[in-house]
Amino acid sequence: MIDGGTERELSATIAQLVQRLKGSHLHSQLERRAKDCLHQPEIKLESLKEDVRHFLRVSGWEKKLHNAVYREMHVLLPTPPEHRKEPLLYMRSAQASWERRVLKSLSSMSSELGVPLARKVPSGQSASSRPLIGPNEYLSQFRPVYAPKDFLEVLIGLRNPNHDHSEQVSTRSHWGLIQLPLSVRDVVQMREMYSELGLTSGQLGIDDEANLHPGRRRFSLGIMVLDQDSAAAQQYSRQGCPMGLRADLWALILNATNQAQDMMHYEQLKAGVIQHDMLVDNLIYKDVKLTASNDDYYFVFEDFLYQVLMCFSRDTAILEHFMYNSASPPRSFIQGGGRGVIPFHGFSMYVAPLCFLYNSPSELYSVFREMYVRYFFRLHSVSSSPSGIVSLCLQFERLLQAHLPQLFYHLRQIGAQPLRIAFRWMVRAFSGYLSTDQLLLLWDRLLAYDSLEILAVLAAAVFAFRSDNLMEVTSLASAEAVLADLSTLKVMPLIQIFLFASAA
Repeated sequence: MIDGGTERELSATIAQLVQRLKGSHLHSQLERRAKDCLHQPEIKLESLKEDVRHFLRVSGWEKKLHNAVYREMHVLLPTPPEHRKEPLLYMRSAQASWERRVLKSLSSMSSELGVPLARKVPSGQSASSRPLIGPNEYLSQFRPVYAPKDFLEVLIGLRNPNHDHSEQVSTRSHWGLIQLPLSVRDVVQMREMYSELGLTSGQLGIDDEANLHPGRRRFSLGIMVLDQDSAAAQQYSRQGCPMGLRADLWALILNATNQAQDMMHYEQLKAGVIQHDMLVDNLIYKDVKLTASNDDYYFVFEDFLYQVLMCFSRDTAILEHFMYNSASPPRSFIQGGGRGVIPFHGFSMYVAPLCFLYNSPSELYSVFREMYVRYFFRLHSVSSSPSGIVSLCLQFERLLQAHLPQLFYHLRQIGAQPLRIAFRWMVRAFSGYLSTDQLLLLWDRLLAYDSLEILAVLAAAVFAFRSDNLMEVTSLASAEAVLADLSTLKVMPLIQIFLFASAA
């Protein structure tokens, strides 16, 4: 039974929701379609309301309305705990300190090189005539503002000042680099969370390799799911997305659209690239050159990546997301008083795999932006979120300690802490390390379960898979050599075996 106060709050929320939708582009489209359908012969006056509803449902407009309501509810409803501003003071302080450090590094680079953080292009100077990106000798002056290993050192140094380390339950909890009292799922809880990945469940990425998966039937089911909502798409994707449906399923899960207003927004961002020079443009260009351009899978998308990332660096709208989320990435001031996300070494690899799925730059941008504000920003921000990089590091160490304590202890003793190797994989969501087909299968599950925790599971599974070789190494360098090439690994069998084989 709903009490009076709750009922009033719900009524107020519904009224706000209706008001917001009334002012949207979708509302005017729906209104126009509803009026158009009145001329259809199957619409009867005596059943007008039901007939119009039926028409909107079968023509796909009901689904669009449902997804729009879903998006607006995230804004209007009380923010869930995991989306509130970081509750732990020492985490907030660490993130603020890290952001100041990154901004200082960027400002120092600007001063040393005499390159402004942002400047308006003088009127009359065309985009083609100005040196937006200089030659290689010019670019060599620019250095990444930070690399993942720099960020890892910050995380290793995190301590809760109110926590007594003598309260630890076992000495084994001291073996890892992350010494924080955060709650993360153990292997039993992970089995429950990822139960659909069990040994008896059909999986794209396993059964299709042996021609066992009922591909045609699953593909047909996927087409039906595309006429439903985000939740249905997520549930379907837990067993993997067929290649021909993946792009549409991901867009549906993310509620990423490519309608007229989205394309217009993208064009406005492109105009911003032409109108303003930014120091981070050089950092983006250099990052693409050092990562995607040297990758056998992604080098062909070089121009695509420049275009999308430079637009992203000017999109101040994404920062609205961080007003209520539990963390925020380091940001730089850009022309006009706005702020943009500062890229780090490897940042372009968040976008590169998406180039295989989306041919339209505006659609690619829309999907990447949603992927970033939901997931990727957590991989380079300090927070206590279960999907944040701090928790993922701790979860990886605990999973590996519990599963292979001898291996963990051996690597620790020779100065090859496992996290120093696995961190580079997790901070880039394994992009650039796995083959593209395997990475997309991994990201299927990331979206399907709405969690980054599967990255920690896979990282531990990789160590388990190479454990025999790792038990023989004698240094960090030799351990890194054993784990240098992940391009031949099959993601789903590794995850399935690590989580479920010992429980079978």
